[in-house]
Amino acid sequence: GLHAGGGRGAARGAEAARAALLTAGETLREIQPLLATGDLEELQALAPRVLRKLFERLGATYVKLGQFIASSPTLFPAEYVEEFSKCLDSAPPVPWADVERTLVSELGRPVSDVFESIDKTPLATASVAQVHRAVLRGSRREVAVKVLKPGVEDVLTADLNFLYVTARTLEFLAPELARTSLSAVVSDIRDSMMEETDLRKEAANIDAFTGFLETSGLTAYAKAPFVFRDASATRVLTTEFIDGVALTDLDALRGYVPNPEQTLINALNTWFASVLGAESFHADVHAGNLLALRDGRVAFIDFGIVGRVPPPIWAAMESLLLALPAGDYQTTARALVTMGATDAKVDIDALARDLREVFAQAQQLDATLEVVVAPGAAPGGAAATAASVSLDEAQVNRLLIEIVRVSDGYGLKLPREFGLLVKQLLYFDRYTRLLAPDLQVLDDERVNLPRSSGGGGGGGGAYAYDGPLGGGASFA
Repeated sequence: GLHAGGGRGAARGAEAARAALLTAGETLREIQPLLATGDLEELQALAPRVLRKLFERLGATYVKLGQFIASSPTLFPAEYVEEFSKCLDSAPPVPWADVERTLVSELGRPVSDVFESIDKTPLATASVAQVHRAVLRGSRREVAVKVLKPGVEDVLTADLNFLYVTARTLEFLAPELARTSLSAVVSDIRDSMMEETDLRKEAANIDAFTGFLETSGLTAYAKAPFVFRDASATRVLTTEFIDGVALTDLDALRGYVPNPEQTLINALNTWFASVLGAESFHADVHAGNLLALRDGRVAFIDFGIVGRVPPPIWAAMESLLLALPAGDYQTTARALVTMGATDAKVDIDALARDLREVFAQAQQLDATLEVVVAPGAAPGGAAATAASVSLDEAQVNRLLIEIVRVSDGYGLKLPREFGLLVKQLLYFDRYTRLLAPDLQVLDDERVNLPRSSGGGGGGGGAYAYDGPLGGGASFA
């Protein structure tokens, strides 16, 4: 099932050639002055930048591939991870007529039979899908309707097959590349991306997370959007529209929730619990995907990217989750050695010292407060001032790259799940410094760190939950 139609493949080839020519022209203009001055450092930095620009032009598959590189410092060189963290997924929206055709063919009835009204201008658009706000017919519930863009599966299939064949050819021509598991990495990327073209999988991720909240008694503290199955299909996902405020919007938070600090802590403890107790954990907790609700709960939205802890490294992940917030670098080092699956004898004390140095850098990674003046936003057309928080994605990536670099020096090859997990921890660290700067994870009895009552990853262990959620954490 990996064959894309010849016509589609040829058209895609022409698009790729056009993008490559445009990027080549730009690169030549950039490279000439660098060659003249002999600036070797800038010349080396040019390759990742050129590749990022080309990927953005190629769209869909390559934007997703760029995001995969940015979230996988355990697999790719540091300079590429840093550069691809700037990769923009800002594809233009597809016309409403195309969206309507998809809705009719997927749901099997006219749009007006399913929705009382639907906004033809999308709320958000990306390379693979776009989201429209709507009202369901009958129940009159407000919903968010995510619709895959036409032809996106063919584009992904054609592109990913090309990348896979290229990787296998390179391994054949340069046997040393086989040791880097290049084709295996591309195969993983292919599986991961093709999952995103079946929105039933995202619906299943949401339902699994909701089920976890219910069985763990956490519904008073967190929620995920309700999935309307009769208005969803392979290429359409209709979920409850959740009206909330991003955790980093300080100005809005103060007047919106009773206790912003408590809302953050609800999010933190719920996420911790899900890593070891749920089928999968939310692996994209940047500010836009965590919303504070008026009742103090936190909503987790967008389950397109989830992480699953593989059973063999489950116990090591558990140790890591407990050791990192405690600043216990000996235990962190031992957990990394278990995950890194190396035959070499590793000096745990030396690795712990190196990790302590890396995390000392985290002390300087404070979120910065930005004051944004929005003209005419206040009553009477006056300028309104809103405080929001800028969390530097590049800084988070740099710290993660440092951890990987140190581990690499000891012969450890860490799994991608490690990168996903620690990146979320670093996001929560930024939020915590902002909303609960004085609370320490080990000194506050209300904090519930994950403890299991048995082995097995991906929901195989039972999460031990004590008392009311609360407390705060500092991970540095």
